[in-house]
Amino acid sequence: MSGLEQARARMLDAGVHPKAIDVFAAFYAQLAEGATGMMREADVEPLDGLPHASMVSVTDQQVREAAAATVVIKLNGGLGTSMGLDQAKSLLQVRPGMTFLDIIVQQVRAVRALLGVELPVLFMNSFRTRDDTLAALATYSDLAVGDLPLDFMQSLEPKLRRDDLTPVRWPADPSLEWCPPGHGDLYTSLDATGILDELIARGYRYATVSNSDNLGAAPDPQMMAWFASTGAPYAAEVCRRTPADVKGGHLVVRRSDGRLVLRESAQIPPEDVEAASDLTRHRYFHTNNLWFDLHALRDRLTERGGVLGLPLIRNLKTVDPADPTSTPVVQIESAMGAAIEVFDGATAIEVDRARFLPVKTTNDLLLVRSDVYGVGSDGVVRAQVDAPLVDLDRRFYTTIADFDARIPSPPSLADARSLTVRGDWRFGRDVVVVGDVTLDDSGDAQSVAAGERLVGRLG
Repeated sequence: MSGLEQARARMLDAGVHPKAIDVFAAFYAQLAEGATGMMREADVEPLDGLPHASMVSVTDQQVREAAAATVVIKLNGGLGTSMGLDQAKSLLQVRPGMTFLDIIVQQVRAVRALLGVELPVLFMNSFRTRDDTLAALATYSDLAVGDLPLDFMQSLEPKLRRDDLTPVRWPADPSLEWCPPGHGDLYTSLDATGILDELIARGYRYATVSNSDNLGAAPDPQMMAWFASTGAPYAAEVCRRTPADVKGGHLVVRRSDGRLVLRESAQIPPEDVEAASDLTRHRYFHTNNLWFDLHALRDRLTERGGVLGLPLIRNLKTVDPADPTSTPVVQIESAMGAAIEVFDGATAIEVDRARFLPVKTTNDLLLVRSDVYGVGSDGVVRAQVDAPLVDLDRRFYTTIADFDARIPSPPSLADARSLTVRGDWRFGRDVVVVGDVTLDDSGDAQSVAAGERLVGRLG
């Protein structure tokens, strides 16, 4: 059997939906032909002149009508393995007594109460996150809307050996033979699970989608009304890039047809990295907050036989991510934001940085746990002051376990400009950081005493 035939057989045995297998097969064909998914700088133009969300003007009636027709979708398939987690990342406590999930629920409830709308929320889980997530959500008896489910499952696919593109075998841990197909699987999973048709049948028209670990992506009724008023089939939220954003995906204009397309970091050839990182040329990064018309998605999937045709992302890994000597594999992936090129009339809008507050590292976690941020009664996480730069020593603070052991109570950072920690430092309670503070590495474990005030350079 060919590699594709072997992969098909394994996916069928695992109960993967035929539509998801068809999408995998389409990507596999590209991979077998040598496709890399790369986008050359010479083939794209920078994006410029986007409208800003602050200029949106909508009526109260438009807001209510749009909110009544909108569903909130949260991508929730990640485990946060880079932070040492072994359960759904959204179960991580990010504010006192509140996880990502708790904050999302509070945000949804607030919009429902404000506008008197149902506003369903759906979580796209992976086979690794579903049980933990549903158990946590079970405490919210009012969250489900009628008999609509609270989640749907992301698909899964076999990792492929890099040498012959056959499904890899790993008897030491067979679960590592499988991977999710990237968040571009959102559209296939909505289709294959029947959720898309069910939402349309119930009168919903629009979807607002974001990552569950982006604390800034609260359901925004003003944005709902804006998207409905555009008549666009699809829209992406983008922010102005800073030096910290050069590795993220960004929107560009494809020269061959003038379409907006998403270019991820993994799709940039080495020789184009410098140009792609030029903030004066490519001014916006993609927040992974996006909007689409459910009817437009249904129509496009029907036209294309269930295969939306997103660009391939060829992700090179090892079968055991923790073992660089394990079998080299290819993971076939796609990005949900890449769907912008599939829809005629797709658009984008610039939003404030407040709409992008992801927690990817313990540096981010320290900030959102500190007094730099607060949570309103509407569940929206807002900065109280300009966020300082936090740089923790990765040797001692990368995993949640190490971080919590050393910083059980976050210091006050409201008057800080930066906090740099080098070495193994443990923080007592009620520490205050002022100005630019650096803690140097002495080679031994050190402590910041409870109540200590760390005052660094102020000017």
